[in-house]
Amino acid sequence: MKELGAYGNKIERQHGKGKLFVYERLNLIYDNGEYKELIPENEQDGVVVCEGKISGKKVIVAAQDFTYKGGSLGLKHGRNIAYALDIALKKKCPFISMNDSGGARIQEGIDSLAGFGDIFYRNVKASGVIPQISVISGPCAGGAVYSPAIMDFMFMVAGTGQMYITGPKVIEAVTCEKISAEELGGHEMHLSKSGVCQFGYATELDCIQAIRNLISILPRNNKEKIHIPPKDIYKKLPAKRFEMPVNKRKPYDVREIINFVFDDNSFFEVSSLWGEGIVVGFAKLYGITVGVVGNQPSYIAGVLDCDTSDKAARFVRFCDAFGIPLISYTDVPGYMPGIVQEKKGIIRHGAKLLYAFAEATVPKINVIVRKAYGGAYIAMNSKHLGADYVYAWPTAEVAVLGASGAVEVLYAKDIKGKNGEDKERFIKEKKKEYEREVINYKKGLEQGYIDKLIEIEDTRETLYHAVTNLIRCKRVNKFHKRRKHGNIPL
Repeated sequence: MKELGAYGNKIERQHGKGKLFVYERLNLIYDNGEYKELIPENEQDGVVVCEGKISGKKVIVAAQDFTYKGGSLGLKHGRNIAYALDIALKKKCPFISMNDSGGARIQEGIDSLAGFGDIFYRNVKASGVIPQISVISGPCAGGAVYSPAIMDFMFMVAGTGQMYITGPKVIEAVTCEKISAEELGGHEMHLSKSGVCQFGYATELDCIQAIRNLISILPRNNKEKIHIPPKDIYKKLPAKRFEMPVNKRKPYDVREIINFVFDDNSFFEVSSLWGEGIVVGFAKLYGITVGVVGNQPSYIAGVLDCDTSDKAARFVRFCDAFGIPLISYTDVPGYMPGIVQEKKGIIRHGAKLLYAFAEATVPKINVIVRKAYGGAYIAMNSKHLGADYVYAWPTAEVAVLGASGAVEVLYAKDIKGKNGEDKERFIKEKKKEYEREVINYKKGLEQGYIDKLIEIEDTRETLYHAVTNLIRCKRVNKFHKRRKHGNIPL
């Protein structure tokens, strides 16, 4: 553990801003505060590069020191971070950047920009090879924002962590708009509005502990094999059986299903405040790490829109890159209709999710728990996109449209010719007929789009057997190796 006695003045300055000193952060994030500095102090130029273990795994950290020239990024500073990424790639271990910087070192001119470029290039090289995590515990402005944006997961600290391309003073000078740094780029904005940040915490201590938890879940690199631990060591506490609401319109929280099925207290949710119509995160199934994607009926009925599609697609691609099996829960009435979503590009954004699932070669399992309507059914890890197993609960409904919409289309002329009670009676009868004959899982079972009907209480065991079978036996189709890469509709 780094002795901090010689840094009293610097520590005081950081604490005065409500922030920890760089070595305090490093002492907290590494196991027992033990790590090795990879760059001598006189060569650091405001960034400390370290190697040590976090949650028992080797991790490289590059931490900016705000007390040295405001943590500003010049050529040498940038090259030190690039060096840290090179080491992480060479050792095939996760990389963490701890950001606390005033931005570019303007006096260095284009050399400062070159420093940014060196980092971005390494971030892209490392993408999909090693997990990359960024922590915004201080300012992060201008060109500095793009490295965290490229990385896999971003954490921000409330009050001190802020990121934006253009700062409040410049905005006021150019547009006469007055806005605070927190409003412009604080953690609440990036957690719930922009979706740039996945995790936000009230204190640096909470933030660092959460990062340690995430590292314990993630694989070290994209080549790490999935370990199947002995099943009998994972004893799940007796849980109340999940009861699907009888009323099909009644919402529920998909987290109830997740907690019912997976190991106790194992769910680690990602981007909980953005794209709330879908829930994504990591969970353990008898100790095996899996990625979970589930529609959220308690938020606008769980419809897919631009943000939910982006959120789920990026998560699916991360899991695929690092060999993490995917399990999805489908309860989706469709894509969000309306001019607002059309203008935002729902067609393009919606295509990202079905592209991500179709592209993924990891074990993919889908459970249709209730509604699976239209194109959204296809996008949610359907058999048509290459899901290995698709199961249905007895409450599953698979159709092109829900009863109300379908009846309006199918019987438009009949409805137009009726009035009053006759009209209402006719619509009600046709809805019941449609629900009885069309909206169910039977056709899917007959056609092989659904592999099996399972009872709710059997879900955990069914998923475990499916996942372990796929881990041992699944082979990747060769067509994935015949091209440089696909062109996802970004």
